[in-house]
Amino acid sequence: MAPGQSGPDPHFHRAITESFYVLEGSVAIFNGRRWIDTEPGDWVHVPEGGIHGFKNRSGNPAAMLLHFAPGAPREEYFEGLPHMRNQSGEERQAFFDQHDTYWV
Repeated sequence: MAPGQSGPDPHFHRAITESFYVLEGSVAIFNGRRWIDTEPGDWVHVPEGGIHGFKNRSGNPAAMLLHFAPGAPREEYFEGLPHMRNQSGEERQAFFDQHDTYWV
């Protein structure tokens, strides 16, 4: 993740869990109650329906692994995100519904 405010705002998934394992740098992760600053070696697990978000607010590059269970086909989601700016509100909502992502 590049330095700055990269990463999604708080959201949840109805059918998948998501875990984060920080490899380098510091990533701020929203755990449903507050933003926590992580460092390499930290692991954060979010159950189905758990509100979460993550951002690199550190000013330095950061890297982490994301784990989805059950294994969700998330490649299409991440590949489609850059095209959201050209979509209508209805198209965006359909994309997020298709990919089990609900913004808070």
